[in-house]
Amino acid sequence: MENNILQNKKVLVTGGAGFIGVNVIRRLLNLGANVRATIFRSEPVIADSRIEYIRLDLSKKEDCKKAVKDMDYVFMCAAESSGASIINAAPMIHVTPNDIMNSLMLQSAYQAGVKKLLWISSCTIYPEADHPLKEDEVFNGPLFDKYFFVGSMKRYGENLCRMYGEKINNPMQVVVVRPTSVYGPYDKFDWESSHVIPALIRKVVERHNPIEVWGDGTAVKDLIYIDDLVDGMLLAMEKINAFMPVNLGSGKQTSIKEIAETIIKADGYSNARIAYNPSKPTMLPKMLIDVSRAKELLGFTAKTSVDDGIKKTIKWYRNTRLGPKNRS
Repeated sequence: MENNILQNKKVLVTGGAGFIGVNVIRRLLNLGANVRATIFRSEPVIADSRIEYIRLDLSKKEDCKKAVKDMDYVFMCAAESSGASIINAAPMIHVTPNDIMNSLMLQSAYQAGVKKLLWISSCTIYPEADHPLKEDEVFNGPLFDKYFFVGSMKRYGENLCRMYGEKINNPMQVVVVRPTSVYGPYDKFDWESSHVIPALIRKVVERHNPIEVWGDGTAVKDLIYIDDLVDGMLLAMEKINAFMPVNLGSGKQTSIKEIAETIIKADGYSNARIAYNPSKPTMLPKMLIDVSRAKELLGFTAKTSVDDGIKKTIKWYRNTRLGPKNRS
């Protein structure tokens, strides 16, 4: 951050044991923030006496009030999330829990006098398109059918953020970021909830033969490494003072086929075979995102290439999840 507005400030990170929350906490500690982190079902990931962990259920109003009490800034990283198979089988799984949690947290933060809250939206709110989508093109078409539930929930969440950040009397500063497909250390690697990159990394590291890839490999994603995402989030918290959603991505497109081949090469899996399975649940065939606002408004550009990001993620997975004997 150019101006460290968070040093010595009281900063809440909800979802403190989750993928994005853990990485935000690590960076906040380096910035000298006084960190409080909420956890729910999971145990803390980072053991550090500088972190005040508090176990709360953010679907309950009183717990939300406890979370935001005396806080200056809030990073809203808590969310119910899962992989394609769960979304396909139970599409409502994300809707009600997240709507309740987002509503109560925004209300509690506003009532507690929080200076600024950052809320993580999603690029699932965009319609399918053949060109990179700008932030104001959200309603230029219908939601992709398989994203209807999660995309509708995120659209409603953004409307809530706008209410508190723009429409209500004495608005609170609310920052909305729309990440593309995030990957990196501390991601979910279990089969039930993992997304495409951690799932493929696990299959490659475990030397599945063949490597099953859901879909036909032609789907295109905009990938952003977690360290770059956190950079963008911190810049957004520093520089955005009005309701103005911003895309955070690389602005580059990578196919699932390219992702699988990159992971296989990075882990040195010689003679690996890929078996595409079009019968498995897949998501949007093409996600193209315009990242010019982030560059112009925040001075943000993703720095980590897909090759480097995947190498770093594999190294972390082998060293952290599998132990020293599996290091490469």
